[in-house]
This record gives sequence, C-alpha cells and structure tokens, in this order.
Amino acid sequence: MKHIQAVPQLHTDMHRSMYTELEIDYDDDYRLAWYYMDVKPRLCCSPTLISEIQQWYEELVSPACPHNVRYIALASRVPGVFNLGGDLNLFIELIRNRDREGLMHYATSCIDTLFKHYTHLGKDITTISLVQGDALGGGMEFAISGDVLIAERSAKMGMPEILFNLFPGMGAYSFLSRKVGEVQAERMILGGCLYSAGELHDMGIVDVLAEDGQGEQAVLDYIHREERAQNGYQAFRQAKQFCNPVSYEELENITTAWVDAALRLEKKSLRMMERLVSRQSARTHHVREPAGLEGNVARSS
Repeated sequence: MKHIQAVPQLHTDMHRSMYTELEIDYDDDYRLAWYYMDVKPRLCCSPTLISEIQQWYEELVSPACPHNVRYIALASRVPGVFNLGGDLNLFIELIRNRDREGLMHYATSCIDTLFKHYTHLGKDITTISLVQGDALGGGMEFAISGDVLIAERSAKMGMPEILFNLFPGMGAYSFLSRKVGEVQAERMILGGCLYSAGELHDMGIVDVLAEDGQGEQAVLDYIHREERAQNGYQAFRQAKQFCNPVSYEELENITTAWVDAALRLEKKSLRMMERLVSRQSARTHHVREPAGLEGNVARSS
C-alpha cells in the first residue's frame, strides 16, 4: 500500500488548532485533501462540524490556498463510525422550545454544505466519501451527496428517522431517487433499515466496495483510474447532472417540510429520539449496543 503523504507537521498542527471537530491532511502527490470528522462525545452532524466544513471549503477554493487540490475525501477519525446523523440533542431542545428559526437555521446550514459537496465546490474537484463504519441519517445523506462513494465491506448505512416519526430531510430522497429510483428511495426512507455496504453496492449506491482496512488504498486506486481519463470522467459527470439535477430550491423546499414536520412531533417521538441519542453515543464509545436499536433498524434478511 502506498504511503499517504501528509503535509508538514506545521501545516497539520495549524489545521488542528483552527478546527475542533475537523482534521485536514493533504497529499500533494495525488492532489488530494482528506478531511476527517472527529466530533465528541458523539460523531454527529453538529453545528460546529458543519460550520468548520463550510469554512474549510471556502479556504480550499480561495486563490490563497497553497495546495493544488483536485480531489477531496471525507472520512472519519472514529473507528467503526462514519457519522451518526443529525444532532438529535439539538433537535429535541429546539422542538421543545418551539424554535422554528433555530431548526431552519440548522437545516439550511446542512443543505448549504451538501449542495457545495454535490456541486464540487464550484470547481473541477471530485468529491469522494469514504465510509469505514456506520453512516446513519444525515451521515448517509452527506456520503451519497458526493461524486464517488467508497465503503469498506463491514460498513452499514441507513436512515432511522422514521423510528421517531420523522424523515431524513437534508437530501436523502433527492440524492437516492437519482441513484436508485423513486420507489427504492421511498422504501429505504420509510423502512428505517440498515443496509450493508455490499447490499448498497449491488443497488448502485456504493460505487466502490473495499475490503476492511483497505478504504484509503481504494481512494487512491480510484484516483489513478480517474486520472487516466480525467476529461471523460468530468464530462460524463457534468452530463449526469444536466439530465437529472438536484437543485438548491428542491433541497430548500424539502428542508422546510422537514422543519414543519419536526415541530409537530409529540412527546412519544421525542422520547424515542432521546433513546437513540444514548444508544448512538454508546456506539461512538465502542460500548456494546444496548438491546433495541439494532432490532429496530437492522434490515431483515
């Protein structure tokens, strides 16, 4: 396996001091920037993480950026977890306070970030997601919004929002329906099930299925393939978006529907949301999953 070349220690330390929930590494040989999520105590789409990703995107496309980046790869620093989705603790607080403005601000910041990812940051940048663990809800939405989704075989993905009487409102239906069709997207969202990386590869959602521990190498191998026909890859990707684009307006309208639905949640649904928070926190800390979550969201064989 080729060694992934890191930036000098000075650059790495600078980014670690700038960001609290994001870590950046550059591999100039591959024109690749890795950005790793590392949210404590629960790896979710926290407001801080979203803000830091947006800030880094702006720095990356700035003329002052010293790196010639052609590829960006989103991954996680937490073993076994890619991202566990929306910040449920925040959702509960905002819903109980009837804070529509706060919910809308959070949701809008999410789709702003996803739309930049989907549109390659407005540059000739290929966006890659490397999933090496569980990607739930908003975590899966982020993973499928990029150009290429690479997942290790043991990874699992799903959208459990229906368990607390809601739906994934930051791009799931938009991106999934383009990949697998409206019927399959609806089944996945309303079923609330977990799917293995192999199942998602068979569906065409996962582009590259890697063996466990080989995800980073799979990213580099993919870059090798694209580099051999870069013009063709870029042109075809552009053609795909011309044929069936996801517009910002579409994401915005769906997000508004999600906010309105969230504010209609009753106490029973909020209690289920609280239970999911504790179980997902246990997963982040590598504690055995309490009975109930896997049974609720695991896909029946």
